[in-house]
Amino acid sequence: MSPDRWDDWEWEQISGHSDLTEGPTWDGSGLLYSECAANKIWRFDPDTSRSEVWRDGTNGANGLAFDRYGSLFACEGQARRVVRYDANGDTKIIVDLFEGKRFNEPNDLAVDTEGRIWFSDPNYNMYGNRPMELEHESVYRADPQPNGSSYSTTRVTHDTERPNGVLLSEYNNTLYVADSPRAPGNYYGGIARDAPRQLYSYQIFADGTLDDFNVWHDFGPGRGIDGMCIDQKGHIVATAGHHASGPGPMIYVFGARGRVMSTHPTPSDRPTNCAFGGQKLDVLFVTFGGGEVYRVLNTGLSGTAAS
Repeated sequence: MSPDRWDDWEWEQISGHSDLTEGPTWDGSGLLYSECAANKIWRFDPDTSRSEVWRDGTNGANGLAFDRYGSLFACEGQARRVVRYDANGDTKIIVDLFEGKRFNEPNDLAVDTEGRIWFSDPNYNMYGNRPMELEHESVYRADPQPNGSSYSTTRVTHDTERPNGVLLSEYNNTLYVADSPRAPGNYYGGIARDAPRQLYSYQIFADGTLDDFNVWHDFGPGRGIDGMCIDQKGHIVATAGHHASGPGPMIYVFGARGRVMSTHPTPSDRPTNCAFGGQKLDVLFVTFGGGEVYRVLNTGLSGTAAS
């Protein structure tokens, strides 16, 4: 397909699905992404310009992330767990309980250089009106244990209402969390329109605990950040907004202390997540609520190996 100019970026649609796409992550030569409701992970090959099913039966897998050794981890929202997908096709359960109770719907995750997995656990009830076993919606940290086969789980936020996207800074000393709180009534598409959406930053202490959050950006009642990645200069590149309210769907680029460096309207509604890829990590891939997947070649941004 030839790219279409949209604002100052040229967007090329590389794939389209009937259900929401999410969790884009670059595997070194291709893009993996989730089609959540279809329980599939797809892989786009830039050499052939084709997407093919990479894994089936993923229990509503959403966020995907590699660790520094190339192991792929996923948030399986339908199964209420965080898992690792092994090359032989096996699925290793990392965590599925906290204090004896099942998680809500693990959504997004990031893996630090120590192999610790930071993940959000909102309760979107995407899979029916399941009763919550936990009385909160929080961010957790799963720490690998010395035996090499198990993880311990620690709740790290006690001030989030509905955490969604999570991101680590380049040196793993800051955790960014997109909080999308709900409010009684006045919902649009399952999302409360009158509750403020905010991007939080937390300093990470040496023991893995967090300082109090700072609000980096307040989206007000509009659709806030869903997913985000980081570029080599430490800028946060985030997907947010929709046509129903506010300035519309777009990519935000945040600089130091949450300053908005630039915004870029998107050709489709409800961008869900983004990731850098390509040989030089200078291609931005974006997934959308309508099932579209796009790439942008001319952003002027480049990612890091952890983005």
